[in-house]
Amino acid sequence: MIRTLPTSKTYNRCFKLYVVLYFIFLFAPLLVTCILAFNDSQFPSLPWKGFTLEWFTANLPERVGIFHDQINLDSIWVSFRVAFFVTLLSLVVGTCAAFLFEQEAFRFKQGLYFLMLAPLVIPGVILGISILLFSNTLGTHFEESWNIDVELFRPGFWLVVLGQFSFIATLVTLVVSARLRKFDRTLEEAALNLGANRLEVIWHITLKFLRPALIGAGAVAFLMSFENFNTTLFLVGYEATLPINLYLQVRDGSTPVINAISFLLIVGTSLLALLNLYFSRKDQS
Repeated sequence: MIRTLPTSKTYNRCFKLYVVLYFIFLFAPLLVTCILAFNDSQFPSLPWKGFTLEWFTANLPERVGIFHDQINLDSIWVSFRVAFFVTLLSLVVGTCAAFLFEQEAFRFKQGLYFLMLAPLVIPGVILGISILLFSNTLGTHFEESWNIDVELFRPGFWLVVLGQFSFIATLVTLVVSARLRKFDRTLEEAALNLGANRLEVIWHITLKFLRPALIGAGAVAFLMSFENFNTTLFLVGYEATLPINLYLQVRDGSTPVINAISFLLIVGTSLLALLNLYFSRKDQS
């Protein structure tokens, strides 16, 4: 909608109705899931049977809450560890790539930029299958040629980390690059003229300027890794991440404990988003 153009009352009412319906479409399923986390029923759906906290705290033979459900707690811990290493690797590599793309003398910038964007275009299912086949081929070659069993090439924790890192690092690079383009290079030149070396300039000036982008990119990378399903499904080993574990529970039939997990994740991600927004505004001010 162009604000400078005159609009009718009917248009304004329809536009407001569209916005309301859009947000209802987005948040109504989340709200229903949060409410059903407190439903005193053995099934994760309606009808409403009454309010209870047992799907969080119970430790009974017929009802186990999330805080006592060791399988789900283990999967949450696996997802947290995967997200931590993916975020760490993505921030380091993505920041270095952003610095590289800002170098005017770099000859292969366009080609490398195209290759970097490729994992975002390829569907996650295809990416997961491709990484799995490539790692299995390398693992078989190492085992047949040199009788070496490389754990990294088998489906498992580190292959999941590398699989998610392959596309999440691209997002971090894009976020950091957008912030780096606004950087005033004269600040670096002034620091160098005052006697600082290149490493001190990057640490105290450039990275400090990039801090809001690094915090935001890190939060996005962590959340994307934590909830990733398509790529992880083909690379996971015996340690299932939370999305894979929830998928198996929904497929085989589950209790409202999955609603309790969803409620905790919604609250946690909302708090993380608010903290990210707070620190970003604080750095900008």
